[in-house]
Amino acid sequence: MFPHFTKRQRIGALILFLIIVLLQLFLFFTPHSEFLSLQPDEISLNHLNKEFVALKQKTQKKGNLKLFPFNPNFITPHKGYVMGMSVSEIQSLKDYRSDNKWINSIAEFQAVTGVSDSLLALISPYFKFPDWVQAQNKAKLDRQPIEKLDLNSATNEQLQDVYGIGPKLAERIINYRNRFEGGFASMFELKSIYGLTNEVISNINKTFDIKQPRNIKKINLNIATQEDLVQVPYIDYELAYSIIEMRMLKEGFKTVDELTKLKDLPTNKLDIIKLYLHIK
Repeated sequence: MFPHFTKRQRIGALILFLIIVLLQLFLFFTPHSEFLSLQPDEISLNHLNKEFVALKQKTQKKGNLKLFPFNPNFITPHKGYVMGMSVSEIQSLKDYRSDNKWINSIAEFQAVTGVSDSLLALISPYFKFPDWVQAQNKAKLDRQPIEKLDLNSATNEQLQDVYGIGPKLAERIINYRNRFEGGFASMFELKSIYGLTNEVISNINKTFDIKQPRNIKKINLNIATQEDLVQVPYIDYELAYSIIEMRMLKEGFKTVDELTKLKDLPTNKLDIIKLYLHIK
């Protein structure tokens, strides 16, 4: 087998060969072989995970983590992990910040890191952004349209949520609505309800609108009779006579707004009157 070696050299070579075989078997059948089979990135991630587990266990031994207001842009790997973030979530934040990008809202933090809703609910109350960022976020929120409720289906409780409305005013609003099949035709009709000030009406308009106004059959002001006109709210027989007299003198109206020249017309109710009239 080894013609040019002495007996001692042949025995030494054989022993060396056996040692190499045993070493290979040892590496193959021990946990180290699993480590050697990993790619460089996997080794790095595995090592990082082990470090974080050790840090988390160390923190938990000292007691529950106490959070104080902090800027989420500066979460360290240690702080992120003990708060419950995974290695990949922390790395996503690090990658985002390495591009000199800044997180300016709770929603943006979740979009970047991918943290769960439950974890976000736990840590986001402690997020503290710079004052200028908070002002910017508030301005964006103020510009967002608010989905208003339908006044024609509003409950007594919903109406009382409006500042300035108590049980009695809420009941009056609903009673007025129920007088008409189809409810309110316009928000202007709130002016007809006793006790509603302009300020309260303004508050109602911030919360409610009318999704499906009731249909009103309009009266042609230029051919309406006295009997027709008295069907319009706030127009009595005397005012109806004055309207017809004015129409004759003017040889017809061009706009409904011309009625404001009548001294007996309640101008503060003109918007309601105009709901019932038109010009042809």
